[in-house]
Amino acid sequence: MSLRILHVLDHSLPLHSGYTFRTLSILKEQRKRGWQTVQLTSSKHYGAQADEETIDGWEFHRTRVPAEGWRTRPLLNQWAVIHDTAERLEAVVGRTRPDIIHAHSPCLNGLAALGVARRHGVPLVYEMRASWEDAAVDHGTTREGSLRYRLSRALETYTLRRADAVTTICEGLKADIALRGLAADAITVIPNAVDPAQFTWIDRPDPDLQQRLGLEGAVTLGFIGSFYGYEGLDTLLAAVPAIAAREPGIRVLLVGGGPEEARLREQAARLGIEHRVIFAGRVPHADVPRWYSVIDVLAYARKSIRLTETVTPLKPLEAMAQGRPFIASNVGGHRELVRDGETGVLFRPDDPDALAESFLRLAQAPEFARRLRDAGRRFVESERTWANSVARYESVYQKALDKVRPA
Repeated sequence: MSLRILHVLDHSLPLHSGYTFRTLSILKEQRKRGWQTVQLTSSKHYGAQADEETIDGWEFHRTRVPAEGWRTRPLLNQWAVIHDTAERLEAVVGRTRPDIIHAHSPCLNGLAALGVARRHGVPLVYEMRASWEDAAVDHGTTREGSLRYRLSRALETYTLRRADAVTTICEGLKADIALRGLAADAITVIPNAVDPAQFTWIDRPDPDLQQRLGLEGAVTLGFIGSFYGYEGLDTLLAAVPAIAAREPGIRVLLVGGGPEEARLREQAARLGIEHRVIFAGRVPHADVPRWYSVIDVLAYARKSIRLTETVTPLKPLEAMAQGRPFIASNVGGHRELVRDGETGVLFRPDDPDALAESFLRLAQAPEFARRLRDAGRRFVESERTWANSVARYESVYQKALDKVRPA
C-alpha cells in the first residue's frame, strides 16, 4: 500500500521530549515501509524561525502566528490554536494532497484537522497519546472536575467520536477512550517501543564520565528525563537516607531538568543529602547512552495519579534495550511494560521505604540484576520494536480509507 500521510503535531524537533521521540520513530518506520510523510506542527510549537524548517533532515511545516493580544487570553488561546492550525493545514493539504491526515494529541490538533479533512474528502486518523486534562492537573494549571478540566475532556471526546479511525499508545488509554462511548474494537493500540539498533547493550560504565562525576566506587541510583511532579523524584530523594544507612556508597544522579528542579534541590539540602546528589542538567541526546552507563540502578518513581495509571512511558523500554537494571513504581502505566521480578522490579508508589527496599534488593544482588537485564533485552527485541508497532498502522489507515472512500 503506497500512502502519503500528513502528520499534525503539537511540537517537534529541535525540541526534545518523549512526544518528539515517539514521532520520529513513527516517521522513520513509515518511510521504511515506503510511505511518504509530511509533517506540520501546530501554533503551540515554539521557536520556529520560518514557515518551513528542515531539522536533522526532517522537513516541518510550521504554524507561525504572533502570540499576543486576544490569543493570550484564557480559553481564547485554545480556540486560537485550533483556528490558526486549521488555516495552515488547509494550505498544506492543498499543496501536498495527502491520502491520510493523522492528527496526534492534543485534541486541538484533531479539531483543527477535522473540518479540513471533511472539506477535502481525506480520512482523519486521530491518535490520543495522553489525557491532557490530567497532565494539566499535575502541572497545577487546573484541578480535576474544574470547568477547564471538563471542557478539555469534552473536546477530546468530541474529537475521538468524529475521527474516521482512532489509535492510542497503551491499554490504559484504550480503556479510557472506551468509556467515552467508542467500541473497543474501534480503538487500535500502537504501543511505545524502541529501536534495538539505536539503544545498544551497555557492558561497562564510561570511565571518563564516571571519573569526572566522582562515581568510582559508588553505587549509583539515577534518573534521566524531565523533572515533572508526576515523575516522583521527591519520593526518590526521600528514600536516600534509608538507603545510605545500609549502603554508604550511595550516590544519586539526576540527568535532565524541568519545573521541579528547584524544589528537588531544596529537598536534598533539607534532608542533608546534597553531597550525595548530582544534578547534571540537560545533556545532548547523542550523549545519553554515556550517562545511562554510569547508573547502576535506574528509578522510575511515578506517582499514582490518573495520568500515570493510564499512560505508558518510554524510559523503562530504553533501559531494557540497553541492559540497564531498574526499579519502577507499581502504577498502571508501568505494569503494562514491566514484568515484576523478570524484566524489572516494581515497588509500592509514593512510598520511599518501598523504593529503598527495591533498590537494595537489586543493587546488592548482581546475579539477579543480570537476569533482569537479559530478560529485558529479549522482551524489547521480541515484543516492543518500532517496526512491529508501526506495522499496525496499515490496517488502521486502510479502515479509514474504506470509510471515507468506499469502493
